[in-house]
Amino acid sequence: MLIVVTGPTGVGKSDLSLELAKHFNAEIINADSMQVYKGMDIATAKVTKEEQKLAKHHLLNIKEYNEDYSIYDYQIDGRKIIDNNPDKNFIIVGGSGLYIKSLLYDYRFNEETNNETYDDLTNEELYELALKKDPTMSIHANNRKRLVRFLNKTTINNNKSPLLYKDTVFIGLTMDREKLYERVAKRVDKMVTMGLIEEANHFYQLDHNAKSLKTVIGYKELFPYFDGLITKEEALENIVKSTRHYIKRQYTFFNHQLDLKWFDVTEANYINNVIDYIKKANR
Repeated sequence: MLIVVTGPTGVGKSDLSLELAKHFNAEIINADSMQVYKGMDIATAKVTKEEQKLAKHHLLNIKEYNEDYSIYDYQIDGRKIIDNNPDKNFIIVGGSGLYIKSLLYDYRFNEETNNETYDDLTNEELYELALKKDPTMSIHANNRKRLVRFLNKTTINNNKSPLLYKDTVFIGLTMDREKLYERVAKRVDKMVTMGLIEEANHFYQLDHNAKSLKTVIGYKELFPYFDGLITKEEALENIVKSTRHYIKRQYTFFNHQLDLKWFDVTEANYINNVIDYIKKANR
């Protein structure tokens, strides 16, 4: 049995996944594109080392910050785990919707790419096109080179791709949007207390131009602060803004690309309701 636990940033996916892993004797497959990297712990809200001991985790902390790891790599690695362990239950948890879709559906990648230069479009127009292709993509609007590369990468028949694993239950976690935004703001404050600025500065000193670091919310907003271009308060405010924008893009993707059964995390006994739903779905 495969159980997908997804939803917007900050809604509580990791907490539920650990509960479900215990209840269904399952292992966890990470579906957060940035949690594959070692050391990116606070910014990505990665489960703690103690929490990792509660269930076996896959595709977590498998790459160094300066190593390339594409969605295609993730698809190959994730399917290998699932296919090689047909008798195990897995919980696929994370907010990277395209990673989830590429893993579980017949989502194919062309080896060939287009060579369109998009010279007639502004950075803003390129950014809008990229969002239409994948609402959860996190390339900066001014990173023209990466936007063009992203737009030139093509996929095959992905809008109507069949589900490859029939015994899959899709769970979406949600809550009132404004309450979620309030939670995000508080979470940023907590991250700072936990050492977010120090973590970001560590990677900044290593190589703040590394490909992976440019997309991490919490790092890319602090780097201008380290450059002396903005204040710390402005940087932290930008983290909150970036997270809110990302949440909007996540909801857009989930609502159009994944068939989720939504559960409000603020409702009483919601975890028991999720467990009951999963049991009924697998009868």
